[in-house]
Amino acid sequence: MRFKFLLRPGWIGLILLVVVFATLCFTLLAPWQFDRNEQAQDRNAAISESFEADPRPLREVLPGGRAPDEGTEWSQVTLRGHYLPEAEMLAWQRTVLGEPAFEVLTPLRTTTGETVLINRGFIRPVEGTRAPEYAAPPSGEVSVVARVRADEHDSEQRPPFSHDGHRWVYAVDSGTVAAATGLDLHPGYFMLGNGEPGVLEPLPLPRLESGPYFSYALQWITFGVMAIGAIGYLIYSEVRPSGDPAKPTAGRTSRRRSVAEAIAEEERREAEEQDATR
Repeated sequence: MRFKFLLRPGWIGLILLVVVFATLCFTLLAPWQFDRNEQAQDRNAAISESFEADPRPLREVLPGGRAPDEGTEWSQVTLRGHYLPEAEMLAWQRTVLGEPAFEVLTPLRTTTGETVLINRGFIRPVEGTRAPEYAAPPSGEVSVVARVRADEHDSEQRPPFSHDGHRWVYAVDSGTVAAATGLDLHPGYFMLGNGEPGVLEPLPLPRLESGPYFSYALQWITFGVMAIGAIGYLIYSEVRPSGDPAKPTAGRTSRRRSVAEAIAEEERREAEEQDATR
């Protein structure tokens, strides 16, 4: 039987390894990169659309206290109300433009009754972990235009803490700030742009690029195909004729040792070594 060598343990292990690797490439790794590419495309489209669309009232963009989603994130909304500096918190250990930063989060109570979390921008730390002096939000009623952002989530669910005279959170999450301040905050947060009342150093918008995700997905598909092709070639090299038996080589006979024979020889040697050690 020409394919009997495939029943040897070495070949079975090799085939199973290739099957598992190719399955991961086709069903997990490549789809994961395609999903990331799609997310990047959706984000770029939402940001581009927000540049062209006029800002709208919060209740039109997120009616009924609805949380931001892929269709509403990055939209620009108009808000009118007054800041609540007594409930201000800072986001710990951020990175902005490649350097450490803290982000300043100040709730704003609107004239329509909602209380929203405003991200006023970033400040640079001093002495490693201390917040510098920075401008307080303006008092009185203000009108701002802000971008809708979805809440971040701390995977470790760490609680807020106090440090250096400020209250801090690990993620920009309206739920965490609401629990710490006792305010009923609208889901999501709202990022100020340059020139808006109360803004510090405005956070930059992400670059409109898709990233390498699509090419990574194609690479994983290629790796899976190559693995299948490699095992197919090894099997073919075992079953194909090694030469024309009607034309033997004069003076000597030569025979190429196959991969199957090499595996069988290795298994035989391991068995002999085990017997010798007993």
